[in-house]
Amino acid sequence: MIITVTLNPAIDKTIEIDDFKIGNVNRISSTRIDVGGKGINVSKVIKELQYKSLVLGFVGGTSGNQIKDYLNDSNINNDFLSVNGETRTNTKIFDKVNNTHTDINENGPSVTVDDIANIKAKIMEYCDEKSLVILSGSVPIGASSSIYGDIIKDIKNKGGKVILDADGDMLMQGIKAGPYIVKPNVCELEKAFGISIDSEEKVIETAKKILKYGVKFVVISQGSEGSLVISSDKIAKVVGLKVEVKSTVGAGDSMVAAIAVGTQNNYGFEETMKLACATSAANVMTEGTQTGRLIDIEKLKKQVTIKYL
Repeated sequence: MIITVTLNPAIDKTIEIDDFKIGNVNRISSTRIDVGGKGINVSKVIKELQYKSLVLGFVGGTSGNQIKDYLNDSNINNDFLSVNGETRTNTKIFDKVNNTHTDINENGPSVTVDDIANIKAKIMEYCDEKSLVILSGSVPIGASSSIYGDIIKDIKNKGGKVILDADGDMLMQGIKAGPYIVKPNVCELEKAFGISIDSEEKVIETAKKILKYGVKFVVISQGSEGSLVISSDKIAKVVGLKVEVKSTVGAGDSMVAAIAVGTQNNYGFEETMKLACATSAANVMTEGTQTGRLIDIEKLKKQVTIKYL
């Protein structure tokens, strides 16, 4: 079973403003509302790829109910824990004139020690040796930076695998617990290790340090340039595809979803990474946090090239 964990979900409000000006009155040309949060985005893409997943996490208030209703209506399995407070709304400003994307993210509700203990117990309730768990995104106020690392250790003790997509100290703490796959971007690598990365050689050197913690694959997303994949026996460059960009929101989540599907179904390395690249590219062709369409993913997959370094 593929399980996605979204500890700090959100309602994503995407607004388009042509020639957005800070400090001025701006007129909105269009607005759309999507259910989001990184783990939820992953599950939406998994469904588009025609596979099933289970969404776990925290929700609160009217926005939380909106998220549950959306997932139920979409036939995406979920089992959330309710907490006090209102699930956050994230505002994303897309300026087509200047081709900029600006995110304004709320913190979301605070959680208690009991809330954290309960969500850990719920994850373990569903997890077994056949589980692939995706831990991704920010965590609510009240959760420590070690929460992903703690959950990874528990899942590994049950024989399950983890894909980690986090930031800052949470990423570093999670890496030390030895997940199966880690998917940072270059900026996240720099923050986790407290270094400046100015070349592909430095990216590879840093990724190799991650392998020392028992991580099997490090997948470093590089935006339009594609991604680098480093394991104990290979270094591969998955060349990015040139597509029309409508929104970059959720591109990394799409990649994670495809990697999860490939891993859980024992696809070969190249098949998995071609699917990941195509799914990410199809995502940026859509507005807001919509998923890429399967028909586009299948076409794009045939265009992906992989170079071994």
